[in-house]
Formats: sequence, structure tokens, C-alpha cells
Amino acid sequence: MLSTLTNFADQATQLISANPQWVAPAVFALCLVESLPFLALLVPGTAILLSVGALVGAGEMELLPVWLAVSLGAGLGSWISFWLGQRYGGNLFHFEWARKRLHLYARAQAFFSRWGWFSIVACRFIGPLRATVPLIAGTCGMSPLAFHVSAWASACLWASVLLLPGWLSFQNF
Repeated sequence: MLSTLTNFADQATQLISANPQWVAPAVFALCLVESLPFLALLVPGTAILLSVGALVGAGEMELLPVWLAVSLGAGLGSWISFWLGQRYGGNLFHFEWARKRLHLYARAQAFFSRWGWFSIVACRFIGPLRATVPLIAGTCGMSPLAFHVSAWASACLWASVLLLPGWLSFQNF
């Protein structure tokens, strides 16, 4: 399974490198999916984005449009996850696969209750939690203003953390 994900990440990076005009839409879509519940588990987004950062640093594409696309995709994905939590609340856990994991929901809810908006920021950097914590924030009735401020700020920070190392590695200071 790991080698399949590695091959997928390598192929995606090669495809992006060969088609720089599609980088912004591709990373937007990647980050959107990477921030959606359950779908995030299927996409090796972090590896691809680190590679994209290196391509940006090598001068194959501009940093600002890629950074904006990553930030907007991640922020929109979190917004959708939050909205799903608000809209469907506890009904999401009537599905059999969710009922089997109620203990994880309880742990996540306790974490969210303790850390509030900071949980949105911190969990942006923890793969599987990136998509599920906004969902739980929605089910717990977090203030939309607090959620959106923390989600969009963390999306911009996350984009920077993933893209800047590759970009900086090619800069001469």
C-alpha cells in the first residue's frame, strides 16, 4: 500500500512538473480533497505538496498562485467539513462504519472541547485529523466566526509550511 501511494505521489509530481499551467487548479483540488472527511485518507497530499514546493523553488512555477491555491483548497475543504458537521450533526454517526468508531469521536470531541479554536489550527498539521476536527467542530456547535478565523488562518500557515521548504532550498540569500 505504501509503495502504491509513493508511486502515485511520484507520478502526480511528474505530471504537475510537465504541465505547469495546471498546477494551481491541481493543488487546489488536491488540498480540497485532503481536507474532506474520509477522502483525506486516500490522497498522499503532503508528499505531493512538498514536491510542488521544490518545483516552485526550482523556478518551474510561481510561488504566490500555488500558495493561494493550496490555501484556498485547504480552507474550502475545512469549511465543507464544518458545514457537514453543522448540517448533519449526530446523524453522521448512524452509519455502521461510524458507529464502530464512536470511541474515536468521543476522544476527538473531548480534544475539541478542551482546545477549541486551537484544535482547528493544530490539527491542520496532523493528517487524519485535518478533515475530521472541522467536522466535529460543526457537530459541537463551534461558533462559525471562531471556526472560520482559525480554519482560514491555519490553511494559509499550512500552505506556507508545506511549500516554503522546497522554495527556500533553491534561494540564494
